[in-house]
Amino acid sequence: MTERTWFITGISSGFGRHMTEQLLARGDRVVGTVRQHAAVADLKSKHGDRLSLHLLDVTDGDAVRRVVTQAFADLGRIDVIVNNAGYGLFGAAESFTDEQVERQLDTNLLGSIQVARAALPHLRAQGGGRILQLSSVGGQAAFPGGSLYHATKWGIEGFIEGLNLEVAAFGIAATLVEPGGARTEFRYGGSQLGAWLEAYASTPIAQVHRMIEEATVQPQGDPAQMVRLMIDSVDQTPAPKRLALGSDAYSAMHRALTARLAELESQKETAFSTDFPAGN
Repeated sequence: MTERTWFITGISSGFGRHMTEQLLARGDRVVGTVRQHAAVADLKSKHGDRLSLHLLDVTDGDAVRRVVTQAFADLGRIDVIVNNAGYGLFGAAESFTDEQVERQLDTNLLGSIQVARAALPHLRAQGGGRILQLSSVGGQAAFPGGSLYHATKWGIEGFIEGLNLEVAAFGIAATLVEPGGARTEFRYGGSQLGAWLEAYASTPIAQVHRMIEEATVQPQGDPAQMVRLMIDSVDQTPAPKRLALGSDAYSAMHRALTARLAELESQKETAFSTDFPAGN
């Protein structure tokens, strides 16, 4: 097993915490970002210098560049960048404040983009590396109440798809991780709801509010198992472009992709009819 150094955003809870624990337990080094040192004081006490901590809000582009640059300077080489920091914003699209919309986009989409952009010069200089980008089943399939969250995840998937084509020549590869529901703090601790609008009382939006407010539906996914597969994916060559995790993720994405392909196929004749005739 190769010892590696990992840079992981948002390690205080959820997948970030699970990944940090597993990596430190097997002897790897981790540079982790948090909003408060106290959230991971136990890990720091147990693992000492093998865990480096930086305070970071990924919505601050200048801070992202400063922290990433410092991490590479301190450690010399970082093998894997993990864009994990993020949260869910759920409810009717019209129910959010402008501030909620901007914060969701700044955190999940722009924050991930800025971390990747800040790391690229260093990854190129060292001759390569991996990026693990936490996306979601919501990056391939859409659900009512998730419009703003989907905007961030579909957006980051497009960014990573394009990025892979740009940086392959430098030995850099990125994997989109697409988990379904997992038993972390994400759904019932880290998620936010839009304001309740009575007009949506008889729509699926009501079910979304009820599920999050009552916190009674347990996700199927085991986060420890999911994280183990994320870590294992770094050993695969070539790097997988996507990593679907969870039976719910697989099923929802399969339905969505099948339906999209069928709709595209139905438009083939129309699409071709808009070209200039051959030879013109």
